[in-house]
Amino acid sequence: MLTAALEGVRVLDMTQIMAGPFCAMLLADLGAEVIKIENPRGGDDSRRMAPPYYNGESAAFLAVNRNKYGLALDIRAERGKELLWKLIDTADVLIENFRPGTMDRLGFGYEQVHARNPRLVYCSISGFGHSGPYSERGGFDLVAQAMSGVLSVTGSLEEPAKVGVPISDLNAGLFASHAILAALLARARTGEGQYIDTSLFEAALAYTIWESNEYRASGQPPQRLGTAHRLSAPYQVFATADGWLAIGAANQRNWERLARALDRPDLLEDARFSDNAQRMANLPALVETLTATLKTRPAQEWLALLDEAEVPAGPVLTLDQVYAHPQTQARNMEIEIDHPVAGRVHAIGFPVKYSATPPRIYRPAPVLGQHTFEILQSLGLSAEECKQLETEGVVRDGQVG
Repeated sequence: MLTAALEGVRVLDMTQIMAGPFCAMLLADLGAEVIKIENPRGGDDSRRMAPPYYNGESAAFLAVNRNKYGLALDIRAERGKELLWKLIDTADVLIENFRPGTMDRLGFGYEQVHARNPRLVYCSISGFGHSGPYSERGGFDLVAQAMSGVLSVTGSLEEPAKVGVPISDLNAGLFASHAILAALLARARTGEGQYIDTSLFEAALAYTIWESNEYRASGQPPQRLGTAHRLSAPYQVFATADGWLAIGAANQRNWERLARALDRPDLLEDARFSDNAQRMANLPALVETLTATLKTRPAQEWLALLDEAEVPAGPVLTLDQVYAHPQTQARNMEIEIDHPVAGRVHAIGFPVKYSATPPRIYRPAPVLGQHTFEILQSLGLSAEECKQLETEGVVRDGQVG
């Protein structure tokens, strides 16, 4: 079996809900040994973000915690703190998403940890970062989308709309994993770890790269355009006789192909649509005339004609259609894993393919405390000591089977 890229890297995942767990899961998929540390009394809040369930297990939790080992440990108890220090001594990366200041108060802030293990890469993910007037506020995807400008450019002219997926959370986790990999590479050169601080707010703002530059270049904040493109037309979703169709005829060549495929050569003689600048200036009229034509036939008929004309286009698929699609299957983007309680559960495949160090998705999300005793015994504790800690409420053993 080929070796995964991060094999031998130990990550302590002290996060919950979405951004932090997603970050740690990406590292686990790449081969890191990720130990998810949860409060013995209930664990990650996403365990209760349900329904839906897989046989009583939260689908939300299972979605972002695969490939991890589960340790239920009370880090507020003195004995729990001692055990966390033992784990920190063995770790390469620590990820936390407590409110700023919490880890310092617990005795595990970056300066304290760095003094003990200077090679460790320490990553904090929060709502607004660890500096600035909003730093102590909690982090929520909707609020981050609103305050970053994402909501101001998403939706119809009448009403802003939240991006349908939790993009602030997911992007914060993605940026964090990217930063951790860079810090590990830097450590290979210097021998020193470092501190990484990112937030949902910054992660969402970073995605406004075109919109922010449109504002700076023009002096005018960009407006909401529905599914339309900011710089090119036609490039959006259109109604057909029986559904929606995404058409990306953004450049002049594709515009001319589109007009001919729709049997509308007259549009090529219309001065309002002669080039991209004119099409953008007359976008409402362009959409109206294209929609009138597209509504005369069902989506599949148009797709066949557009494919033949080499016009970029695609159907608007629901998720059941996505997972039945041959392209999804060809790219191995749906995987099933056997969970000891939930049974057979769905997992999204890793979205990057490696030729020499492929990611592995082999372990379901852990039951709360599933590997507690196994991990503690690897630190030198006896079975009797583990059971005594469980009696005292410092740990929880969730071993299954």
